[in-house]
Amino acid sequence: MGYVKSKSEFSNKIDNEILNLKESNVAFVDIGEIKYDFKFIPISLIDEDKTLKTIKESCKKIYRIYEVADCNSQDVAYTNTVEEAEELVNTLKQNYNEIEPNLKISELYLEEPVSEETIKTAKANIEQELQEKLSEKRQIEKRTVNGIYLASLPLQGGTITSRYGSRESIRSHSHAGLDIASKNGTPIYAVADGTVKFAGNYGGYGNLVIISHGNGVETYYGHCSSICTTVGTKINSGDLIAKVGSTGNSTGNHLHFEIRINGTSVNPQKYIY
Repeated sequence: MGYVKSKSEFSNKIDNEILNLKESNVAFVDIGEIKYDFKFIPISLIDEDKTLKTIKESCKKIYRIYEVADCNSQDVAYTNTVEEAEELVNTLKQNYNEIEPNLKISELYLEEPVSEETIKTAKANIEQELQEKLSEKRQIEKRTVNGIYLASLPLQGGTITSRYGSRESIRSHSHAGLDIASKNGTPIYAVADGTVKFAGNYGGYGNLVIISHGNGVETYYGHCSSICTTVGTKINSGDLIAKVGSTGNSTGNHLHFEIRINGTSVNPQKYIY
């Protein structure tokens, strides 16, 4: 590296000018192993400033940051101090307590400092991920009937023409379901997993499919032009079960959709549409 006058004095320079850095987030500086050998040399060869500069250039700074990670995803956030990390975790747990985020703090050592922009972006990403999880949880809760999740819509598209509870000249009682107008032959899908309980013609319902989903929950699909399933068939959410028609007590092509809990109809629009 070079020549110096005094081992102890030069060691102090290394401590004060290299190891005692004021730069934020530097955990330590790796300067490798420095050996001192006693030599007899001309004084003209002594250049402590040059020697110190050479050591600075060869040493390696190791930066310390703190990572806040969601154990259930790949998203992480970064902070400069453990206090900031703890504050962030507490804030995220409070704001997203409904999904009980599983967050942990890890101390990381890096050879390059993390920029403020990176820290800002990472915080935004982990918060967006938690917000999406919270929205998904609320959506599932909204579309859950007595423990049964309605993962699909019965029709893609269509127009609601008669709502639950309405009274019209076509019937002598309040409407027990939801009428969704669509073209003849439009596919009708199961809204949740279950077993086909009925598939055939049933009076005013015309061609009707009834699916039992468990927990006392059943769904009705009426006025179908054709039925694409049979009694006893195990059905997955989104499976094709029938096609839109105007059979039975009907004035036009539409799907009559009902949800029943233990035999009592409920408003489908509490859960879908």
